[in-house]
Amino acid sequence: MRVTTKGQVTIPARIRGYLGIQPHADVDFQIRKGLVVLVKAGQARKAGRTKFESMRGILAGRLTTDQWMKATRGD
Repeated sequence: MRVTTKGQVTIPARIRGYLGIQPHADVDFQIRKGLVVLVKAGQARKAGRTKFESMRGILAGRLTTDQWMKATRGD
């Protein structure tokens, strides 16, 4: 993936789908332990919640486990 001269990159469709990012949505970039993380605006990790707790239920009714695993593995 390349960065344009304007500093832009395209968010891959599987990532947009996983996060539920629609056109014109607001997103935020955060730095966590030396990594840059893309989050939907307003979805920042809430104090006191573990990463796993904050993810609970985000896929409910959207994808089967097999579909989710395929999407996250890039198969």
